[in-house]
Amino acid sequence: MDKNTRYFHNIASVRRRSNQVDALVINEILVRNQVRIKIAIRDFNKSLYHQEVLPLIGFQDGLVNRIPDEEVAKSERMSSVDEIKDAVWDCESSKVPCCDGYNMNFIKKCWRDIGSDFTIAVMDFFQFATLPRDSNVTWVALPPKFVGAKEIKDIRPINMVGCVYKVISKVLIRIMRRVMPGLVRETQSAFVKGRKIHDKALIACETVQWLKMKKKSLAIVNLDFQKAYDKVRWSFVDIILQKMRFGQK
Repeated sequence: MDKNTRYFHNIASVRRRSNQVDALVINEILVRNQVRIKIAIRDFNKSLYHQEVLPLIGFQDGLVNRIPDEEVAKSERMSSVDEIKDAVWDCESSKVPCCDGYNMNFIKKCWRDIGSDFTIAVMDFFQFATLPRDSNVTWVALPPKFVGAKEIKDIRPINMVGCVYKVISKVLIRIMRRVMPGLVRETQSAFVKGRKIHDKALIACETVQWLKMKKKSLAIVNLDFQKAYDKVRWSFVDIILQKMRFGQK
């Protein structure tokens, strides 16, 4: 396994070489040298995530489902100490740490000594809606999707965030999970617990088969949603959440 043997070091060296990117095509330009590649990737992602200031878009009432009154109150309620502790224990212990150097296993093992301070840090976010700058630092790893990756689209960015950030996200996810089934319509087959994105492919195949049997004419359009979530206009998401009756907090 990970014993200090020649076999282990050979495996680690091979993996390091296979993950190393010596040249990368970004915006149809071949970039070499590790320093230049890092700068080009940073500039590419800055351009990708940049959002222009546009006028707000109106949204008609009745187009989205709304959460019940009791769920509105629950979503605004401050999480308890036990709920935050449950979120900590629900996090994977050995996931790679961020720049603070700690993983969740350290937090769990030292909970008796640092648990109260950690809980206060999480509660402060839900009370004041702000994060300390150090808690919001994110490291981005860029592992290639396959050996020999040559283009920026062949690189999968993975964000490594700190422990406080992870727990805050876990608490928010638990709040959203309670109301998601009533908000997302049955036609949405992905990103909801119990539903699978493969259902859409099966429905498409059965539809095409039925049309062929009935000898009906058809047109199939395949849309590429690459980087779809990088193009989300967050001001529009805020409007949607307000229409669903989520409170400002």
